Amino acid sequence: MAKINLLPWRQEYRAQKQKEFQQVLVLVIIAAAASVFLWMKTVDRQVATQNERNQILQVKINALDKQVSEIKDLKKRRQELIDRMRVIQELQGNRPLAVRYFDELVQATPEGLWLLELTRKGSQLELSGIAESNNRVSSFMRNLDQSDWYESPNLTDVTASPEYGEQASAFQLTVNLSGRKSDDANDSDLTTTGVE
Repeated sequence: MAKINLLPWRQEYRAQKQKEFQQVLVLVIIAAAASVFLWMKTVDRQVATQNERNQILQVKINALDKQVSEIKDLKKRRQELIDRMRVIQELQGNRPLAVRYFDELVQATPEGLWLLELTRKGSQLELSGIAESNNRVSSFMRNLDQSDWYESPNLTDVTASPEYGEQASAFQLTVNLSGRKSDDANDSDLTTTGVE
């Protein structure tokens, strides 16, 4: 029988298969690297695109925040203007009332009665004066009660004052102002002396 040596052929076949394997391995590594590179580039592009969108949104949010702050400032200014207009309207509406109060007070004051001091606190008027007799004080209180501008006169103190006459007396009374709004308690106090 003839002897055939197959070893060199097998070694060459193995070497060829090893070489093919190494070539395929290199191609797979190159393809994997290229795939990873392309995937990273795609992700980077998507991140950059999202960052641009976020910047656009942030710019729009900043613009809206600015508009909101401007609207708040405008509302604040509007409220201040409304408050000023209300104060001006109240002052304009109440301006002639002081003249009417004094005029009505003069008409209600009878002969023989002198007012020494007037003090206004909110919607109440405190009066002090001298009268020749108690009848004059009663007449004064009746006149105030019948007035359209005064209501509820209340005598708080009566003392004899002989230095002004035999039946003279000093008096103090309070009277409420009517014909005015009840929310005028913030008016400044009015004090006048020596009214006759």
